[in-house]
Amino acid sequence: MTVETVDLAPGYTISRIIMGGWQLSDGHGEIDRERAIAGMFDFVAQGIAAFDCADIYTGVEETYGEFLRRYGRKFGPQAARAIKIHTKYVPDYDALATLTKDQVRATVERSLRRLGRERLDLVQFSWWNYGVEGWLETMDWLNDLRQDGKIDLLGTTNFDSAHVASMAEARAPIAANQLQYSVLDRRPDRCMADVCGAHGIKMLCYGTLAGGFLSERWLGQPEPAEPYANRSLRKFKLIIGDIGGWDAFQDLLGVLRTVAGRHDASIANIAVRYILNKPHVGAAIVGARNADHLRNNLGVFALGLNGEDTRSIDEACARLTDLDGDVWDLERDRTGPHGQIMQYDLGVS
Repeated sequence: MTVETVDLAPGYTISRIIMGGWQLSDGHGEIDRERAIAGMFDFVAQGIAAFDCADIYTGVEETYGEFLRRYGRKFGPQAARAIKIHTKYVPDYDALATLTKDQVRATVERSLRRLGRERLDLVQFSWWNYGVEGWLETMDWLNDLRQDGKIDLLGTTNFDSAHVASMAEARAPIAANQLQYSVLDRRPDRCMADVCGAHGIKMLCYGTLAGGFLSERWLGQPEPAEPYANRSLRKFKLIIGDIGGWDAFQDLLGVLRTVAGRHDASIANIAVRYILNKPHVGAAIVGARNADHLRNNLGVFALGLNGEDTRSIDEACARLTDLDGDVWDLERDRTGPHGQIMQYDLGVS
């Protein structure tokens, strides 16, 4: 089994599965950080040496930094430097109107200190409210930091298609665009995939497993009720409600299970492979607290979907209700159910 890779830029290669760190942040129950760090060693040993975090994922940059220090002590600083750590720049909602270049620099330098690095591999920029000017200027400030050697690559996260296109047309050096993309959430199909293709931007996709809902665990099970175990389940249960409800979701799971049976694979493998096969997708971000599901994650790379498989999944998706709007439109509405679970002001700026 060979781990697939993708180039985000010349000389910048990552595995097509990225370990996601959101589930290591607050709001996801008790976290065993020692076990999490041990799992990171296992991921790298198997060829998955790219990790995703954010300045707003409480404690995750620090956890990754500790992992890098331990890895460097064991295998040497050059080996540790080869591991790619993707973070984000997400200024607080209430700070957008008064954001300054010095504040942006201070936040980037804080991420550098947390991770114990002299240069950030990839910084993915997000902006809560398009009604507040400054998003393009802030990207320019991040690009200044890139030119100063503080950042290697720049990306975006949770921008809509029009704003990604505007930044790209303004010659912002966007290498990657992180967004939510799965068999449940196909909003990137509507416009974003074409925008990314036109500008040579790779999509890095989170939510491909819908917080764990896209697995055998939920096939044939009764609909869960609140309170959910963590914010991730709450978030994706809302998505399930929007695409037609629990019965429609069970129909989709049944189709995925049938396809998986043809390949001796898991539902999760099929769900991830389906998205990796989409045009302009670079990688899937798979959330992990430890290495418990690593072997299953690697199964994606031994799997190919044929025409019949893809048609079956396409037909099942067509029976679902499409989510409204462009990428992240639902989540951007602070008054709506999706926006109400977001954390907008964490003192990041």
